[in-house]
Amino acid sequence: MRIDVIIPVYHPGERFLESLRRLCRQTRPVNRFIIMNTERELWEAWEKELPAGTLPENLSVFHVTREEFDHGGTRHRAMELSQAELCVCMTHDALPADSRLLERLTDALLSREDSAAAYARQLPAKDCGVIERYTRGFNYPEQSQVKTKEDLPRLGIKTYFCSNVCAAYRRGRYLELGGFIRRTIFNEDMIFAAKAIQAGYSVLYAADAKVIHSHNYSPMEQFRRNFDLAVSQRDHPEVFSGIRSEGEGIRLVKETAGYLIRSGSGHLVFKLVIDSGCKYMGYLAGKRYKRLPRWLILRCTMNRNYWRENDV
Repeated sequence: MRIDVIIPVYHPGERFLESLRRLCRQTRPVNRFIIMNTERELWEAWEKELPAGTLPENLSVFHVTREEFDHGGTRHRAMELSQAELCVCMTHDALPADSRLLERLTDALLSREDSAAAYARQLPAKDCGVIERYTRGFNYPEQSQVKTKEDLPRLGIKTYFCSNVCAAYRRGRYLELGGFIRRTIFNEDMIFAAKAIQAGYSVLYAADAKVIHSHNYSPMEQFRRNFDLAVSQRDHPEVFSGIRSEGEGIRLVKETAGYLIRSGSGHLVFKLVIDSGCKYMGYLAGKRYKRLPRWLILRCTMNRNYWRENDV
């Protein structure tokens, strides 16, 4: 089956270029790269600095403005531009960990007839902090997993977890289910996964398909990211209503604190408390965003452009 790789890009740089190099060395070849670039001028200025032949010949670039960009809508447009049977969504800062990423990810997707999506394991980068490194292992364990509607009582909100940092989709099934939500601040991958699972399909976690991807967020960045996360949950009660997610966060904090103490990094427990407090405050504020004035929302969010066309 043909595989197209979809990558939204903003301010392309060396990491994105390295990602393309690694994707071109995969054991399962890429049929076409579909690049959804935000702001034409940024891409054209960057491309002029590249030596001839640097970019793959099978790369197509489509431009949107910052005002037009949407996590769900922009990716959906790319899916419609594709004609491949399988599409892999990635972010421009995710690096394939080896040459078998696409092979393992798409094999996982095709291993079940009822599958709608499969997502890869995210490994920490070399510069990743101790706490974030442990969090990566918590959210992306070594064991693969198949998730269906029957897992909701056991897994709760994690049943719907999926990540477009690196995820593969059966394009026909994706379109059949209506695709990503066209306008969302965040979580377009998880909202689609919930829709697929509720329709009777499965979502797979492919632990042997690996990308290198992590962030060292500041406490304020943690606050803003979790504010946007909660906004997406507040706006989609059809997915998140009745499924509590706070319990999973509390379990992560407790297990991380235990790990820090056991590993001799107990001095980082204070940082963990600060980071976790900012995450939780951002989450609470996002859940109540409709009560907040617009100026305060713009201070809280990571995605200011989202609110330009949204009445608060």
